[in-house]
Amino acid sequence: MDVVSLTEELVAIPSHDDETAAGDFVTAWLRDHTDAAVTHDDHGNVIARKGSGGRSLALVGHHDVVPPDGSQVDDGEYVVERRETTERASGSDTTRERLYGRGTADMKGSLAAAMLAFAAGSPVDGELVFASFAGEEQGGVGCQAAIADGFEPDYAVVGEGSTGYSAPGVTDVAVAHKGRRGSTIVAEGAAAHASEVEAGENAIYRATDAVDVVRDLDFPTTEVLGHELQGSVAVTEIDGGSAWNVVPERCEATVDERTVPGERAPLSRVETIDGVTWRVDQDLPPMACGDADFADAVLAAATGAQDATPEHVVKPHATDAGWLAAEGTDCIVVGAAEPGEAHTADESVAIDVLERCRRIYDGVVTEWLG
Repeated sequence: MDVVSLTEELVAIPSHDDETAAGDFVTAWLRDHTDAAVTHDDHGNVIARKGSGGRSLALVGHHDVVPPDGSQVDDGEYVVERRETTERASGSDTTRERLYGRGTADMKGSLAAAMLAFAAGSPVDGELVFASFAGEEQGGVGCQAAIADGFEPDYAVVGEGSTGYSAPGVTDVAVAHKGRRGSTIVAEGAAAHASEVEAGENAIYRATDAVDVVRDLDFPTTEVLGHELQGSVAVTEIDGGSAWNVVPERCEATVDERTVPGERAPLSRVETIDGVTWRVDQDLPPMACGDADFADAVLAAATGAQDATPEHVVKPHATDAGWLAAEGTDCIVVGAAEPGEAHTADESVAIDVLERCRRIYDGVVTEWLG
């Protein structure tokens, strides 16, 4: 089976509310096309293994998707279409064929490429692992559950998007990505009639004092294999007050922080303000590859799979690679999705890039496991 046909089959299976059917398909396909040991666990994860001894390499993806746009559904079924598009590259127009539908870019296309590479792989010295996680779009719950159950490969290629970072159409190799810590500043005061402001404590004033603290924080930075990675902090929402004539007794502000490996912004400083507390609501970890040889091997595979010259790059957002890296797996992110494609109403993936990713994954398996 070719990567495009397999992608079409995967994308046609709805998996935004319930990933079971998609997981069942991946499980059955692996059992039909490989002699690997395949499990579909209680968390919805599909994990397969072949070979033994030496180091372990995992090809990692996920089979859940975000809810589709109305245009991506027809009578309850996902719409999958091939279309020719005209794209601008290197100063000239190029016609390319793309596959449209929810999950084509994020990330059933790369998942199909990984399935085929796993099926074809013959590890000489080491273990080849395939993993498709559930719940990635819910903060990586499937990956976290697998880790808790003992999933700990030495190395992993995670198939999230890395195409179009160094130049349009080039499939690069991401050696790091940022994480996300979402938190809430809570300011409490004392209500009073707005005509007697001195009788109360204005929670909005306390919250805005805390916002000023956030504005003055330096963004954390680090370096990964020669590439600088800079985080960011931004207040993105604020909510407070109950009526136009009441001094507010409570106000909350949401903070979006993009984290880098080993660093966090000192947001707890807001608690030096009277009546202000701070809580963390979500903390998706960043990722940094710590093995330069592995990063170079994947880059060599990416170079051999395309005419362009890919580069080591960094990604701005979190993936399941962050959870794996936090437990000691050296990760690289390589996948077909381009910036701006995932989660959109016209989500799509270039067919030639899908085929390229299949070649890259084949090359990594050969290079790293012999």
